[in-house]
Amino acid sequence: MTMNILKTSFITCTLALSSFAFAADNDDITGQWRTIDDKTGFSKGIVEITKNSKGIYTGKIIAIIPRPGYTPKTHCQKCPSPYTNQPILGLEVLHNMRAAKTPKEYEGGTILDPLSGKVYKSKIKLNATGSRLTMRGFVGFELIGRSQTWMRHHGTPIN
Repeated sequence: MTMNILKTSFITCTLALSSFAFAADNDDITGQWRTIDDKTGFSKGIVEITKNSKGIYTGKIIAIIPRPGYTPKTHCQKCPSPYTNQPILGLEVLHNMRAAKTPKEYEGGTILDPLSGKVYKSKIKLNATGSRLTMRGFVGFELIGRSQTWMRHHGTPIN
């Protein structure tokens, strides 16, 4: 009888702790994200977002996904210094992002478009389930810009 109570308590605690871990993942943008081209709807690549000890988020391209009728570029030819002619694979494209006061929102950073070479101010909004984020890149005012949806990558982690 005592053994059954211990087993039940252990299983209950394990499930409770794993649900807290799952909830924490849903409230944070760290992890691997599949970028979706807002013009074509095709996946373009995978960006891994990490957070440092100061709470600053950065993101680098860890995979490039070929698309029908398009050969991906290998180097950032139009990018400003220090990114000029750097390989796109491994390129840090998201910089200095911080959690906003509003839950599931991030601000204060920049995003580099490796195809155009332009750097934009950026904001991120994470959806309620933590499975999608909306990356808004803009110049000056948030109204002048464009948004992309990124989907959390649930496949095999890419290193």
